[in-house]
Amino acid sequence: MAGDYYETLGISREADKEELKRAYRRLARKYHPDVNKEPGAEERFKEINRAYEVLSEPELRSRYDRYGEQGVSAGAAGAQDFGDFGGFAADIFESFFSGFGGASGTQTSTRKRGPTRGDDLRLDLKLDFRDAIFGGEKEIRISHLETCNTCDGSGAKPGTRPQTCSTCNGAGQVRRAARTPFGSFTQVSVCPTCNGTGQMIEEKCETCAGRGQRQETKKLKITIPAGVDNGTRLRVTGEGDSGMRNGPPGDLYVYLFVAEDAEFHRDGINLLSELKISYIQAILGSRVEVNTLDDRQDKLQELVIPAGIQPGTVLKLEGKGVPRLGNSVSRGDHLITVSIDIPTKIAPEERELLEKLAKIRGDRTEKGGIEGFIGKVFGS
Repeated sequence: MAGDYYETLGISREADKEELKRAYRRLARKYHPDVNKEPGAEERFKEINRAYEVLSEPELRSRYDRYGEQGVSAGAAGAQDFGDFGGFAADIFESFFSGFGGASGTQTSTRKRGPTRGDDLRLDLKLDFRDAIFGGEKEIRISHLETCNTCDGSGAKPGTRPQTCSTCNGAGQVRRAARTPFGSFTQVSVCPTCNGTGQMIEEKCETCAGRGQRQETKKLKITIPAGVDNGTRLRVTGEGDSGMRNGPPGDLYVYLFVAEDAEFHRDGINLLSELKISYIQAILGSRVEVNTLDDRQDKLQELVIPAGIQPGTVLKLEGKGVPRLGNSVSRGDHLITVSIDIPTKIAPEERELLEKLAKIRGDRTEKGGIEGFIGKVFGS
């Protein structure tokens, strides 16, 4: 009868994954047949491996906690809990056939021993409205993983080298046989001692604590193209995390978010703004100076207000809108919506002149005097 797996590894039943892994590594090194030649060491090593294989897989561990050794024995599982056994057998078949390109269509999940590409990173950057329109350079700070310069990414103390893992003999994988009513199958999994690297570091680099990488903060200058908008994503090649075992670095993706502007609004590549004029300007027409996005040198744009313009009329400044992303020579238009400021109070002299004008036009009695005249002029 097999002993309690938790006692075999010297851990409590509440032990987490990391505590389980540390206990297994410690005991595996101690009782490995290549290291320990004492009688019974090999059997002890097999017991330790069996205990870890069961407890390291959540489904098997749950079954073991409920039914003990019989719960993780294929034959007993079929007798006691056929539903659980069905899932267990399916896992075995999937692991077995995936190595031969079978129906599952998956590959055995093992960690690559060679160089691996680093992770991509994301940075959110908020831009001023005008910076988004015209583009330019921005300095940013990122925190990412860089290859340790002390050990050149090996994780080993300078002057030493990683050793071949004694558990998997450098293969990065361990195999176990599983017996089922359908026969015996071999399941391949990542070596728990070296995490699939095939190597063990006896003397760790003090700079990176054996990881081969360090977290570093770095300043970068990036170019913001003209015409970017909310949600635009910029890719900065090679500025993500460094790769493991001198693999290529990942990329940095910068997501842009544009601040609102008090005067201008954007509609695609068109620029929108409003202009308020007096009722005299609306009646007689005029020339006014308006702000545009191109007024950085205090150069205002002259706009012609035609006589008799109505409230809500949209005037257009062609080519004064937003540059088209990827083709800054092409720009949208600046669309200006006109509103008319009708005063609630006027001076006596001004009122007298307006009443004379209303009399000339024959509008004095319509809608009550001057108010009727103004209403007729402005269509209200």
